[in-house]
Amino acid sequence: MDVSDTGRQHWWAVVLAGGDGSRLRSLTHFISGDRRPKQFCSIFGGRSLLAHTRERIAPVFEEDQTLVVLNQAHERYYRSELADVDESRKIVQPSNRGTAVAMAVCLQTIISRDEEALVVFFPSDHHYLSGPAFRSCIEDGLRAAAQYPNYILMLGAEARYPEVEYGWIEPGRSLDDSLVHRVQRVSRFWEKPDLDQASSLCNQGCLWNTFVTIGLASAFLEILQATLPELTKAVDGRRPLEQLYAGTPARDFAKEVLARVPNRLLVVRDADSGWTDFGSPRRVIDALTRYGDRPPWMSTSGYLHVNQ
Repeated sequence: MDVSDTGRQHWWAVVLAGGDGSRLRSLTHFISGDRRPKQFCSIFGGRSLLAHTRERIAPVFEEDQTLVVLNQAHERYYRSELADVDESRKIVQPSNRGTAVAMAVCLQTIISRDEEALVVFFPSDHHYLSGPAFRSCIEDGLRAAAQYPNYILMLGAEARYPEVEYGWIEPGRSLDDSLVHRVQRVSRFWEKPDLDQASSLCNQGCLWNTFVTIGLASAFLEILQATLPELTKAVDGRRPLEQLYAGTPARDFAKEVLARVPNRLLVVRDADSGWTDFGSPRRVIDALTRYGDRPPWMSTSGYLHVNQ
């Protein structure tokens, strides 16, 4: 395959919506009155975070090449919201076994349909100030992934302050300045540093790890094989998901895969989208306040308790 000729017909999106959202449970329970995970909660804009994610990426990807990863335990929360999504595009997990397992299952599904697939994995609990800027970064990342077919590309957001709850990426040498969003090698990962270290990383121009990852499906599977060979052996496309998940331990893609192969990673610099990970009540409230978005739940007298 000449990957330089890989076009949009091979662009695939996977929305990761199978998590339990436990870190934001106090806020989502306050808003919704039930225990729904944050991706199914209407935190701002009158729509769920999952709906915002789908809307954000829809201009880039064909509908029939967009998969959604779900958890069977959350079916009552996504049943009506995803009524318009064909069952072939829903990857319903029997339980949550972490990001690496979910991604491996999706990759096997996609590559069985399109051996030349370029895949982007999107978390479903993020906030962006500018959807167009984000989409521009994704499109540049897909073009770069076609140019560097042996690598996995990560979107790294330019840091605005020394956040201690984010993962950080230390970028290395630039490979391509022809794109609007610079592509660089990855020198090192820093997972949730303390405040002094985060301040140093911020001053050095290190990037926040958004966990948006891009690459050929075959490259993802090759790196999974190198780091978690027992997982790729288990996820062979022939075993029922119930059997696979019953016998497979939880695996984390960032810690157990990406952190082990920095030499196979590149980072695409995202300077303009205004990314925020809605990982804590404090961060949600800070982001919405900063961008002047005040949903109804923030106007009630009791909401402040979730930030304590």
